[in-house]
Order: sequence, then C-alpha cells, then structure tokens
Amino acid sequence: MAKLKKTPVSAAMILVAIGVVYGDIATSPMYVMKSIVSGNGGIANVDKDFIIGALSLVIWTVTLLTTVKHVLIAMKADNHGEGGIFALYSVVRKCVKWLILPAMIGGAALLADSMLTPAVTVTTAVEGLRSIPAMYALLGDDQFLVVAIVIIILALLFFAQRAGTSIIGRAFGPFMIAWFLFLALGGITNIFGCPDVFRAINPMYAIQVLFSPNNKVGFMILGSVFLATTGAEALYSDMGHVGKKSIYISWPFVKICLIMNYLAQGAWIIQNTGNQALLGIDDLNPFYLMLDPSVRILGIALAAMAAIIASQALITGSFSIVSEAIRLDLLPHMKTYYPSQTRGQIYIPLVNNVLWIGTTALVLFFQTSAKMETAYGLAITVTLLMVTILLTAFIYFIWNKKVLSVIFCLIFGAIEIVFFLSCIGKFFHGGYVAVLIAILIFLVMIIWYKGTEVEHMQTMNLKLSDYIPKLKALQQDKHLPKVASNIVFLTRTNRRNSIERDILYSILDKKAKRANAYWFVNFSVTSKPYGVAYRVENFGTDFIFRISIRIGWKEDQRLNVFMTQIFNDLLTSGELPPQVQIHTILSEEQKKKLKKIRPVNLGSVNYCMIRKTLIPESDLSALDKWAVSWKYRIRAFAGNPARWYGLENSSLLIEYVPLFINAKPNAKPIKRIE
Repeated sequence: MAKLKKTPVSAAMILVAIGVVYGDIATSPMYVMKSIVSGNGGIANVDKDFIIGALSLVIWTVTLLTTVKHVLIAMKADNHGEGGIFALYSVVRKCVKWLILPAMIGGAALLADSMLTPAVTVTTAVEGLRSIPAMYALLGDDQFLVVAIVIIILALLFFAQRAGTSIIGRAFGPFMIAWFLFLALGGITNIFGCPDVFRAINPMYAIQVLFSPNNKVGFMILGSVFLATTGAEALYSDMGHVGKKSIYISWPFVKICLIMNYLAQGAWIIQNTGNQALLGIDDLNPFYLMLDPSVRILGIALAAMAAIIASQALITGSFSIVSEAIRLDLLPHMKTYYPSQTRGQIYIPLVNNVLWIGTTALVLFFQTSAKMETAYGLAITVTLLMVTILLTAFIYFIWNKKVLSVIFCLIFGAIEIVFFLSCIGKFFHGGYVAVLIAILIFLVMIIWYKGTEVEHMQTMNLKLSDYIPKLKALQQDKHLPKVASNIVFLTRTNRRNSIERDILYSILDKKAKRANAYWFVNFSVTSKPYGVAYRVENFGTDFIFRISIRIGWKEDQRLNVFMTQIFNDLLTSGELPPQVQIHTILSEEQKKKLKKIRPVNLGSVNYCMIRKTLIPESDLSALDKWAVSWKYRIRAFAGNPARWYGLENSSLLIEYVPLFINAKPNAKPIKRIE
C-alpha cells in the first residue's frame, strides 16, 4: 500500500484552505444576529444588556464548538489525514458494532443540511438587495421576484457541477480573504460607536442573558445562536484536502474577522434601538443596514458571491459524503464522474439532481430566508451530537484515554444536547422539514445496511481448491464453445480459498462457461483513504486466479483499469500463458506500440456480475424480506452498478440468481389429474 503523503503547508495551501474550508461558516454573520433580534420580537424589544449577552453566547459557541471541539480535538482524531464523520467511523467501526447508528444518523443529517444551506444562504443574499433603494423600488415587497432570482441562481450553480470546480476553486481563496477582511472592516466604525460590546468576551454575560427577563425566549435563543457554528463540521471534513496545519494557521484569522463583524452588528443594534424608522422594516437585517449606503451595494455583491461559494462547498462536500458512504456499503453504487485531475474531486449526477430538486423545493416551500432559518440548524445539531459520540469512542478505544473520553463526552454532550433542545422549538415552525429529509436519507442507509447484512448471512461460501478439477475439466472440454478467453467475477469474500456458491453455480451449472482463465476478484476497502495494492493466489495453476485488491476508501473502484495492469503483470511474469488472438485488425508494429498501454497477448475478457433476486418462496422473516426487497428497489433507482466499476464499455454478462437456497415448503400438496 502506497504511503499517504502529508499535505504540505504553504501560502498557497493556506489560501486554498480559506477558500474551501470556511465557505459555510463565513456566511453565518448574514443571518445570526438577524435571527436573534427577530426571535426576541424585533429591534424595539432589545436593549444593551440583551445584545451584549447574545454576542457573548455567539463568541463562546464559536470558541467551544468550533475552536476547541473541531480544531483542537477532532482534527487530531483523523484517519490518515482525512476527517469527517465517515472517516471517523471507519477508524472506530471495529471497536463497537452499534457505532454504525450514530455514523448513519450524523451522515443523513449532514446531507439534509446540504439541501438547506444553499437555500438559506442564497435567499438571504438576494433579499439583501432590498436594502438598496433602487433595488427596493424594483423588487418591492413582492417575494415572488426574489424566489425567481434564487431559483435561477441555484439552477446555474447545480448545472455547473458537472464541469468540476478546479477553475472556480482557484478564485475561492483570494475572494474569501477579501470577504473576511470586509467582515472585519465593514462595520468597524460601529464598534467604536459603542465600545461596550467588547464586554461580550466575558462568558458571564452569556450565562446571565439565558435567565434575563429581557430575553423573551429563554433557552430557545440558543436555536438562533447555534447558527454561528454551522460549518464547523466542514473544518473537520475538508481537512484531508488542505492539511491540518493550513487550518491551524488560517482559523485564528477567520475567527477574529467573524467576531469583529458580530460585535459591529451588536454595536449598531444598540445605537439604533430607539430609531423609529427601523420599526416598520420586516426581517430587519443588521448585517446590511449597518453598512454605509455608499458601500452597501459592494457588501451585497460580496455576500451573494460568498453565499454561492458556501453552497458550492456544501454541494461538492455532499458528493464526498455519499462517495464515502458507498465505500462503507451504506449506500448503493451510483454513477460517478471525475471531472478533473484533482484528487478527490468527484461528480455524482444522481446526488446533484436530488439536491437540486430538494433545494428548489425548499425555496418554493419556505419562500423567505426568515422561515428557512426556522428549519436551519436542527439537522446540524444532530450531526454534531453524533460526531461527539464517535469522538468519545475514538478517545476511549484508539487513544486509550478513558477518563478524558468521559470528560469530553460530558462537556460537549451536555452543550450540544442543550443546543439540540433549543432547536427542537423550531420543529413545528419548519424544523420538521429538515428532520423529514434526514429521516428519509437515514431510512435509505438503514435499508441498504440491513439488506446487505441479510445477504451476507445467507451467503454460502465453498472451498475454491475443491473445485479445481471440475474447472480444469470444463476448461479442456472441446465440446463446449468458449465463452471468452478470460471470465472475471466479483466476489465479496476476501478469504484466499473461498468463493461464493452462486459464482461456481454460474460457471458449472446454470450455463457451463468454458474459458482459458477464471478470475475471482475481491475489493477490500481499507481504513486508509488512498492507495491501491493487490495480491494473487493461483492455486498452483495457470488458469485460476484469486485476486484480492486492497483499496483506500476514497479511491475510485475502476475494475477495468486495475485488471488491465494485473493482466499485464501476470503476462510479464509468465504466470498467465499468452493468449494470442489469431484474428485481429492490429499489425505487429501496432501491437508493440500498444504493449505499454494495454495487454496485446491477451484474448477476450468477459466480466460477469451476479445479481441477487428475492423470490416469493424465500424463507425469511417479514422484516428481513422488507429490507431486502426495498434494497433492490433502491438499487434499481440508483442505476447500473456496472458503471461504478467502469464496466459499461466492457463485455459484460449479468446473471440473476435467487437470493436464498432455503424456501418455504408447500403448505398443501398438489394433485395430478389424468
């Protein structure tokens, strides 16, 4: 297995980190203080103490959940440099079996958030146009025009995914630096207009505001405060692309800029609590209104671009999440494209289309960003809780620090449960939408996992060495037509001398398949994200080859590419006899030129995929039958798995075999009629 190279630290990589990692958290200032003020009854119902307390809650939420938990702790719990909930699960999955549940729940909630984030950020940015008099004259209070503009932007955004993001990505870093500097400097004059806001650094004000009579929603204020830390998971998930040190170096700059903007918004609100002109403004947003009118249009343009970048990061991140879930056998294989030479950059059309439809539906359903904010945050609190569970297991089992794991679980579990309970209040005001999306995705995962588990329980494996004489007799039987020079089967078992009964049944019983060589290939996904290696067992023959391919969980499982190299290697070593094709359009000179690209002393290759089917007579419990039948429905919806393995352009044979050998006996015998 190739050793994973560490991501080098450089100014360029830090620039990439700022452009890629912080897209989601960078847009939080656009709606956090707006949500807090609106939730308390508007600007007429807040005072200095309330605002300072709310700012303190924001500052310490970002500090504890983002800086301490994700940057200082979670990023040390990496999987060979990779982060994220599925990377973490792949490390601890052998410790406790039930950890699959928090991994699936957290992953489902994260994918639900991937639909909500583009909807709320783009809508918030477009609504900001109303703070410009000329644009307000055009848009007025008609939300239909805003929704139409948002849908057009989202359509263009999702359409652009198929081309890859390498070119766009190069511009992300410089733009995001400009955005963060704008956040820090845009409202700095407001801070000096009310320097008391710096008292918010004291955490006592955060505690006091929770019990203050001026706080009309009590602990439910945390539902709005929590929005300040959405995007913290991206720090951990995108660690493998930019490296830990790049995040360690860039995060202080990002955090300072964010806090400066929050303080500026708080100062502006305190200075304008008695401003009668502001009382009639619906969805008052201090982020835009605190800006001087001369720079407001620039702020809105930058905010719109930042919203698009945040959405872009969530969309491409969802491709990675789904890809990782597929590697762990939690989701069905889907057609995947690799639009650029950048390692890890992928495009999954089905996921892109589902996200596009889902995000557009959310915009049409909620209409305004204020209503979307009621759904936003609930899903991500679930993800953070699940990450805490997995991190606790990591600290306990992998680091072997039992006391530290208990302390970590108690502190962050308690904090996140409080945030979760505060967000529960959003459930009937739109939060149920996020919950329903997450439950739907979780059901797909649990069905796929349970269905696969049932398949594995019913699989019968046989000793391959016991069938060598029968395979040799079939190979030498001149009475049968040759199906192909090489037949390649995919096998689930990774034991050297083991093969599924279904495969041998396909070769010997269902329709005898005569060939020069029989290949049985197994993919074994390792806990490392990258690297591919293979092992060969030929059982002392030159016509039976058991290939075990060990592949990183982030690698592309392109069977045809791997087999081309393996054919070449074994032809070169002499383990596979040359298979000269008598009839070919290639000249000897052309064969020599092609030798370095693909095998030329190789005959035809057929790939055979065994597909299980559920028959009505299967002796199964109702739950198992339900899981397997729904798994096959999901499989049909997800597309042809042959494309996943890169076999769509190869000679491919798909055979269907019953899933179970045991069947229910006939309840009543039937009679023969003369």
